[in-house]
Amino acid sequence: MKQKVSIPISGFEFLKYLAKNNNRDWFNTHKERYLKELAPVEQFANDLLVELNKHDVIETPSGKKALHRIYRDVRFSKEKTPYNTHWGGSFKRAGKNRRGSYYFHLAPGNSFVACGFWGPNAEDLKRIRDDFAYDATEIRKILNSKKIKNTFGNLQGEQLKTTPKGFNADSEAIDLLRYKQFLLIKKFSDKEVVDGHFAKTLAETFKAMRPFLDYMTDVLTTDVNGLSTI
Repeated sequence: MKQKVSIPISGFEFLKYLAKNNNRDWFNTHKERYLKELAPVEQFANDLLVELNKHDVIETPSGKKALHRIYRDVRFSKEKTPYNTHWGGSFKRAGKNRRGSYYFHLAPGNSFVACGFWGPNAEDLKRIRDDFAYDATEIRKILNSKKIKNTFGNLQGEQLKTTPKGFNADSEAIDLLRYKQFLLIKKFSDKEVVDGHFAKTLAETFKAMRPFLDYMTDVLTTDVNGLSTI
């Protein structure tokens, strides 16, 4: 039996054309093509959701609900092109005791997955930094583990150039304290994306992120004395 392709090559070809013709007239003319290419992406997201629920509990009810709109919100952006030129989606973990989310981004020559905390609010950010400043041994152990290092490399995310307010510049954890975002990211080639096993590959990649997400969940659901806040 022929192996099913998760994301057809034609889906990437459509995105290339869209990138060259990112305007409403072109898109409306090619709306049927867009809907045709969207269908397998929705199926891929559904397959991924099934795989994710084998090792985590996901609140997002369906692959379709996980997908981000092709239409860009340009109200507060200097970049006014109306359409995204990638397929993307995110899955929220269920319950207050499962923090963080999973994200995938598929585009020609620029496909990747990410998990973690893109825009933590001020309270969460301070709680994370307080934990790192108190003792960063465990988070360093996780981030330096063979599986995390080999799969994702280093922790990524936007960082301050200076010491965050209220923290010591001489802290042994100053490199971690400067982070404003806390992300694990892995890139994939176009060939990997169109492989029929890609949904399972992503699910296994997301599973490898769990020690990081579980630790951060513990930080964000307990106080400085280790007592539950939920």
